[in-house]
Amino acid sequence: MSGSSPPLAAVCQLTCSPDKRANYAACRRLVEQAKERGAGMIFLPEGFDYIGSSREETLALSESLAGDAVSQYTRLARKLKVWLSLGGFHERGHEWETDRRIYNSHIIINDEGDIVSVYRKSHLFDVELPGRGVSLKESAFTIPGPAVMPPVQTPIGKVGLGICYDLRFPEFSLALQRQGAEILTYPSAFTMATGAAHWEVLLRARAIETQCFVLAAAQVGQHHDKRSSYGHALAVDPWGTVMEDCGGRDAGVALVEIDLEKLRETRRNMPVQRHRRDDRFYRRMEENPAGD
Repeated sequence: MSGSSPPLAAVCQLTCSPDKRANYAACRRLVEQAKERGAGMIFLPEGFDYIGSSREETLALSESLAGDAVSQYTRLARKLKVWLSLGGFHERGHEWETDRRIYNSHIIINDEGDIVSVYRKSHLFDVELPGRGVSLKESAFTIPGPAVMPPVQTPIGKVGLGICYDLRFPEFSLALQRQGAEILTYPSAFTMATGAAHWEVLLRARAIETQCFVLAAAQVGQHHDKRSSYGHALAVDPWGTVMEDCGGRDAGVALVEIDLEKLRETRRNMPVQRHRRDDRFYRRMEENPAGD
């Protein structure tokens, strides 16, 4: 076993629209390509099912986990014998019939077609950036998820689940790392303005501070008249080095080796987790700001 190659992960980039059938066809092609190239786990971005052009359309196109959209992917995973990360599914909430609200859900499907974990996005993107063309209020129709989910054991390692805006909260990634995560995932549909300014630096920061691999599938290009995404689906190693970048124009897929020995070596040589003080140390200043 010592001479075997590390497992391959595939990070996908595509341009989704309100056309669910076309989106599935595009995702399926990328999944099939990645499988043919040897990927053991394939990552799709936030909004892989669709990106609506209005609140009303976004809600009308949503489904439950038992609907046709997810069922297509469970069948695909079973047929191809591959694990899938579905990065941000528009899941109807538990009180859908009365409140018409949804979750933004990251779904992990194993190679037998079983759903093994569902993380519901906990940090919602309510941001107005005057002069930068950004005006989104995710909470207008999305329910914040109730909890961080434990990392999932997969063929490439222990995967911690996040979605897009979760990337901006280091406490989130550190919580996953403390629970054993070796790979952090941030499937996204970053805006053009925030992507150009912050995307790569945030992903590299999360990798460096947790000493994890970071995989970030991404939406790219023009979805409809009202929205476009930055792209640059990335894979980053535990040292913070960018392993692959899918660029800012076209759909595609990048394959990377997930060498957990590199992760262990990084943590052994730079033992920041061992050097971290307990939570009481960092709270002490808040409890006693005058230093008395």
